[in-house]
Amino acid sequence: MTTVLLVDDEALAREILRDYLSSDPTLHIVGEACDGKAAVVQASALRPDVILMDMQMPVMDGVAAAAQIHDAHPEIAILGLSTFSTDRYVVDLLRAGASGYLVKDAKPKEITTAIRTVMAGESVLSPEVTRHVVQGLSTSVPAELIPNPTLVEVLTDKELEVIRLLGRGMSNREMAAELFVTESTIKARFVKVMKKLGVRDRVQILVAAVEHGLLDTRFGSRSAKGT
Repeated sequence: MTTVLLVDDEALAREILRDYLSSDPTLHIVGEACDGKAAVVQASALRPDVILMDMQMPVMDGVAAAAQIHDAHPEIAILGLSTFSTDRYVVDLLRAGASGYLVKDAKPKEITTAIRTVMAGESVLSPEVTRHVVQGLSTSVPAELIPNPTLVEVLTDKELEVIRLLGRGMSNREMAAELFVTESTIKARFVKVMKKLGVRDRVQILVAAVEHGLLDTRFGSRSAKGT
């Protein structure tokens, strides 16, 4: 059973989400919050597996709340919610520790699938949003950022390769086809990458890769060591 905390300042939005999720017997809503400050309190008290977090709220917005929750409880997966697929807050939310992002008009099945996806350590970003995120992250790092030498040394070329493909918004299946390996091989590589980078999911791999210079946002990747 996956436990879920709903966070949105609109009661109707929470009601719709509650109706969506209540129909799935594998999900259990443990609480609700109407602003970011309340979400931080609820997260500590209830320790949900996943939080569905609205971005724009009074008292404390979703970005600030996500940052506090992630710092205190990094094991909790946070899914951002917004009206637009390229909301200007998306990059900040993911940098704060969120595991993915959904638009509010997503279909019920898309929401439940997203919850299962982040619980499996995978990303919940479409290729379009992934490109938006990479571009947004790149604006806050130096154009000539030198790759972190420690991480370059620790990560293998094959692991750097899947990071590159992740930056292109590719799925496991697409990566497997590109590299002529099985999907299980791709998953195994990501498990190793997450451990080496000290992150819990692929979205945070993306954030760390850009901030540590492992993903060349101008040319797509740093596919080999020393480049």
